[in-house]
Amino acid sequence: MLDEKLKQIQEQAEADFNTAKTSKELYDLKVKYLGKQGSLSLIMRDVGSLSKEERPEFGKRVNVVKAHLEKLYTSVEESLGAKELTLQIESERVDMSLPGPQINVGSKHPIQMVIDQMVSIFSKIGFSVRTGPMIELDKYNFEALNIPKDHPARDMQDTFYIDTNYVLRTQTSPIQIHSLEKETLPLRVLGPGAVFRVDADATHSPMFHQMEGMLVDKKVSMADLKGVLSFFNKEFFGSQVQTRFRPSFFPFTEPSAEVDCTCPGCSGKGCRLCSHTGWIEVGGCGLVHPNVFEQAGVSSKDWQGYAFGFGIERLAMGKYGINDIRLFSDNDTRFLEQFR
Repeated sequence: MLDEKLKQIQEQAEADFNTAKTSKELYDLKVKYLGKQGSLSLIMRDVGSLSKEERPEFGKRVNVVKAHLEKLYTSVEESLGAKELTLQIESERVDMSLPGPQINVGSKHPIQMVIDQMVSIFSKIGFSVRTGPMIELDKYNFEALNIPKDHPARDMQDTFYIDTNYVLRTQTSPIQIHSLEKETLPLRVLGPGAVFRVDADATHSPMFHQMEGMLVDKKVSMADLKGVLSFFNKEFFGSQVQTRFRPSFFPFTEPSAEVDCTCPGCSGKGCRLCSHTGWIEVGGCGLVHPNVFEQAGVSSKDWQGYAFGFGIERLAMGKYGINDIRLFSDNDTRFLEQFR
């Protein structure tokens, strides 16, 4: 009875082992027949029904069947393993003739690109970069720039006040004052950075970027200033660009002027970018006001200078034909990817 049962287990195990399709399926069959709770282990529990003389002989036959099945398992396992390895190699084969995967590469933000271009242009004529704090003392943001207590720029609607003594800087001009106080004259400095004003629409942002410039020397005139800014506009927008200066007023310069250049989008013919005027405003400039020199401890009798300021976003909008300043801070990758 037990011999017949053992024979059935052997035949069934052989059939199952030989028809297994995967290594996992084969291993599950090994557990079923050869495991601690497998068929061969369970049949040994029925040995008690045999006589004392038959038990050893039956145990030997069970061991023979077990050794046979283990050998068969090893053989089938090697065969399945080889097939599976071949299939894996085929499925993971790399076609070297196919193009490689596209890797998205980051790039500089257009604002940083414009700053780098500006620094590169002005460095050709001796200017170098300075930095300053974005939270600035009222003294440096206003008073030292000849902006008195009752000036409209100090109004709460125009300036972000931290407290009565500190503001978020409304311009990068304080960098010029720090340089006048700390450095040896003559000077040629650039001050790029973020500035803050209470303003927000398609052409204004509460945070934007400026590039201030200042030259201080013994003999400086408006002619020098006009030559430098005309040079910059041609280098930045193209040699065909013309520059014009319109009289204006700034507390920290005298005389003062607005700086325009012919629209790079239409070459001065008139388009939407320039409101069909043929000109775009790029910044302000003028000779440094004597009061600014005196506030910084510099003798206005011995030294003269000029200063200028550009809105980085305004320059970028003119150069690339962008009509909404908010695009620079929206972090829309469809917009930013165009500047790679």
